[in-house]
Amino acid sequence: MELVVAGVTNKRPKLSVEDNETTQTDSEIAKAVEEETAVATLASEQVKLEIANIHEKIERFTNLVSELLESGKSMLKDLSNEFEERIILLHKEQMEKWQEEIKELRLLDISNEEADALLRDAKYLLQNVRDES
Repeated sequence: MELVVAGVTNKRPKLSVEDNETTQTDSEIAKAVEEETAVATLASEQVKLEIANIHEKIERFTNLVSELLESGKSMLKDLSNEFEERIILLHKEQMEKWQEEIKELRLLDISNEEADALLRDAKYLLQNVRDES
């Protein structure tokens, strides 16, 4: 950031002494001091504007970060809720599958018990028929 002001220098006028006489008059010195003050005022105003711009950038960036954080929190909360719902649904589906397997096993067991009972009855009948013959 460089400030350039046309026609104005930052150098102070030098006084030279020749035989105890000054080469610059008081009005020239006053004019030089005014020019230096004007340059300093311009530079000061420019610095203030640049600082204000930086503060504005900081404010915009802070707002952007805040919005991103809020958006991220919201997205994570939504994802968390969706994840929880999906896990609960998967658990429920798996429990239903296992309950169905248990039901099928019980039906198979009942069927096996009935077949076993029929086989025992048939064996008993066959033994009775052999014993009678």
